Amino acid sequence: MLAERIDQEMKDAARAQEKLRLGTLRMLKSAMKYREIETGKPLEDPEVVAVVGTLIKQRRDSAAQYTAGGRPELANTENEEIKILEAFLPRQLSDDELAGLVQEAVVASGAKSPKEMGAVMKALMPKVAGKAEGKRVSDAVKAALAKLQG
Repeated sequence: MLAERIDQEMKDAARAQEKLRLGTLRMLKSAMKYREIETGKPLEDPEVVAVVGTLIKQRRDSAAQYTAGGRPELANTENEEIKILEAFLPRQLSDDELAGLVQEAVVASGAKSPKEMGAVMKALMPKVAGKAEGKRVSDAVKAALAKLQG
């Protein structure tokens, strides 16, 4: 189970005195605990993946803010945390795999124009959850629907 793997990696990081890794894993554990309290039950692997995805998105936003603010050292720290967190995500979809799933979702939803993006996203997101970032999926769907209008 993913939660057990995170616990084990926290212990390993503590033994090896890897401060950044340990801090990042503690932050992840804390976010998981908050999510557990919200839902009122222990988290299953897909829920843990969702928490990891949320933390990665937050780190990306922070890194962009730090870069824009001229603080590259802080942006680098955020990017290092992203690398640590990504180890807990399932293998990410390649662009070709994502494009194939997008096409299937477009056909399945019967979408004919970019106005129907919501229906395509609704059909697609359960298949790609944790395997592709939401923005990447959204961009792929926009591109596919733009081609239909072409």
